[in-house]
Amino acid sequence: MPQQPARGTRLFTVTADTLVAVDIGPRTKHRPPGPYGRLFARPGTRAFTLANLLARLPMGMFSVSAVVMIAGTRGSYALAGAVTATGLAATALVAPWTARLVDRYGQARVAVPATLVAALGSLALLLCVRHDAPAWTLFAAYAATATTPNTGGMSRARWAHLLDGDPDALHTANSFEQAADELCFMLGPVLAAFLCGAFFPEAGTLVGVALLVTGVLAFAAQRSTEPPPSGRTTTGATTTTPPAPSPLRSPGMPPLLAVCLALGAVFGSTEVVTIAFADAQGHRTAAGVVLALQAAGSCAAGLLYGRVRFAGPAEDRYPWCVAAMTALLILPLLAASLTGSLLLLSAALLVAGMATAPTMITNMTLVQRRTPEGRLNEGMTLAVTALLGGIACGSAAGGWVVEHLAPTAGYGVPVTAAAVALLVALAWPGVRTAAA
Repeated sequence: MPQQPARGTRLFTVTADTLVAVDIGPRTKHRPPGPYGRLFARPGTRAFTLANLLARLPMGMFSVSAVVMIAGTRGSYALAGAVTATGLAATALVAPWTARLVDRYGQARVAVPATLVAALGSLALLLCVRHDAPAWTLFAAYAATATTPNTGGMSRARWAHLLDGDPDALHTANSFEQAADELCFMLGPVLAAFLCGAFFPEAGTLVGVALLVTGVLAFAAQRSTEPPPSGRTTTGATTTTPPAPSPLRSPGMPPLLAVCLALGAVFGSTEVVTIAFADAQGHRTAAGVVLALQAAGSCAAGLLYGRVRFAGPAEDRYPWCVAAMTALLILPLLAASLTGSLLLLSAALLVAGMATAPTMITNMTLVQRRTPEGRLNEGMTLAVTALLGGIACGSAAGGWVVEHLAPTAGYGVPVTAAAVALLVALAWPGVRTAAA
């Protein structure tokens, strides 16, 4: 029996007066890694990213879980909404201070105790609801959750530290982080609603606390990728450099925060109006799926946006991103007003969502560039705080229009808010002027 040639060898034969060599070895096509492959090839990046995603998922769970838990036990959506609004207001006040401490003393040193305090606040809320405590205890307990650190901001700060001097890689990292935000805010409410409905009303809060604490502890344990505190050098010695000025005093930062406020109003009003529209069509339970489609469109667009390399500065394309968002938000308004079809509305929100991630990625890039060195987490938390404030205002405005006019007219609120963001981006020179 003839012996088979080994893999990776060559066969030689003679044809007439020609010696022919045939390579029968396996053919492996080595493709260069894409931008995301190169990003996560850096040591330690996968570990802190996975831990951060685990810690970030509960951000989309807590408010839904609290509403279901309080409304189901006390029978009052008004009380549930007031409690969550109080927590939102407390977060807007406390989050920048927490972020400032993170920048000054380090992520692990501040984020872990801040997370434990927030976890105790959520558990206290659960116990107060379960044991029929007075209503004021619900407000106090949920306000304690305001110490929750900005996990997305801490992850972006690590990327900025690791990718210093590589704007293309930082653009890819910011795109991934925005897509991760959309994914978490898409899956979080769905998971919370499932847990509270399939098991017991407190299940969403309990699982959210477990995920948050586990994720933050795992994230804080990744010390090799943690940026050094602004008050110390990488060797741990105390510096004598005076502290950097507040990000609020940085040129161009106030208009960027004003745009964030308007964009938050877009998100808040869209959520409330979509729930009301689905309820009016007799499909209230489908509202979560419809909103998830909008987040899915944003997530996909964010990942695609991160693969594109732009020649011009982010300041030049920022107004175009906001303009595209404004134009696409007209589609849900038309779908709701002209057809009244929930299916067509879902498709319109899917398309409209594709402008969200590019706008937010460019916005966060500009915020990073205008934030003084050593206060990056604080600067990004200020942007998140502006978004939260806008969400609260947009929810209130959208609810008022739905109640006094019609659910279809409510889709004019996000269009108006996006138009305001566009006017600020065009009219305020600080937005489009590159930082010195």
